[in-house]
Amino acid sequence: MALTATLSTLEIGLSDVDRGVYEELTLKVARHPSESAEYLWTRVLAYCLEYTEGIAFSRGGLSDPDDPAITVRDLTGALRAWIEVGAPDAARLHKASKASPRVALYTHKEPRLLLRGYDGARIHRADAIDIVAIPRPLLAELEERLDRRVAFTLLVNDGELHLDFAGQAITGSLERLRLPPSP
Repeated sequence: MALTATLSTLEIGLSDVDRGVYEELTLKVARHPSESAEYLWTRVLAYCLEYTEGIAFSRGGLSDPDDPAITVRDLTGALRAWIEVGAPDAARLHKASKASPRVALYTHKEPRLLLRGYDGARIHRADAIDIVAIPRPLLAELEERLDRRVAFTLLVNDGELHLDFAGQAITGSLERLRLPPSP
């Protein structure tokens, strides 16, 4: 018998001071049996940090590898942002950069190793791709809090994440990275 996805409902009070975004979000996220908790939390944080009109989790990643993890589309359905999670290969970032005016990558992997994997690779508009590393200690703490129903507030201020789970605070600094220049 095939394993099924585990559904979690996340109630998030988002206050992104850096971008002026203040929203109450209810996200229903499915965790595929082969998806790590670190990847799931990175996907959720990427959604929050990119939150704008037209954002949606796609079928991407595990169930449909051709789609990105998150997309932003305008009212006509045109792709405005392609948001990857994890450690996609250079060919995927190249494809994304040709398909969308904006590409972002949120990773839970060790940043230096991730960037080393792109050395010498040809990636269209590599200098325009935003890469954000989520702190691994933060993800380890979040992993302990993953449940079927989770409520928390997320404050983003000067690249710092402040999460509050009913009085229990977790903090971490986002690390912004640049891809090495394409040959």
